[in-house]
Amino acid sequence: MVDSKMAKVIIAKRVAKELKDGQLVNLGIGLPTLVANYIPEGMDITFQSENGMVGMGAAAVAGAEDLDITNAGGQFVTVLPHGAFFDSSMSFSLIRGGHVDITVLGALEVDEEGNLANWIIPGKMVPGMGGAMDLVTGAKKVIVAMQHTGKGEPKILKKCRLPLTAKAEVDLIVTELCVIEVTKQGLVLKEIHKDTTVEEVKSLTEAELIISDDLKVMEV
Repeated sequence: MVDSKMAKVIIAKRVAKELKDGQLVNLGIGLPTLVANYIPEGMDITFQSENGMVGMGAAAVAGAEDLDITNAGGQFVTVLPHGAFFDSSMSFSLIRGGHVDITVLGALEVDEEGNLANWIIPGKMVPGMGGAMDLVTGAKKVIVAMQHTGKGEPKILKKCRLPLTAKAEVDLIVTELCVIEVTKQGLVLKEIHKDTTVEEVKSLTEAELIISDDLKVMEV
């Protein structure tokens, strides 16, 4: 298993490969914000931040932060020349109106049916649900970007135990170990990292996995 920092880089780089020219993409707080740092030069991706921005760029360089430009998680970011700012009602009109091509979110749990739990742990203080419920139902494709386990316990389960953010909305799961597609038949293991094995992935996953006939090595 790689350390947490490297795991996040692996995940962000792999998610970036899912994006295509011309797409409007929302990046959730935390790990998903790293995806903006790994877009190939020349690719035209427009990032939306739910706090009211399109045309968001990479993270701001230390010492060159603009205090007025942050993403939805409060991190300092850059804005591209064509970027624009607007209020929350406009931002959520984009989301709820089905204009977002892909949303990338973190998760506490995902299960075999593509159910997602990422907004609350009962009995613990949390910052709030944010826009996750709107994003996973409004976006055309939902990618969960998360580390494969949490405190050594599986996060990809047979059935979510925490309160759901949304039912059956997840399309793809990307972890530092693998890429899993959510299908009507179940969770299909499509790719594994070069330094792991199918057996290791299965041992760290509670949910049943269907091994793709065309299993590939992750490109990162």
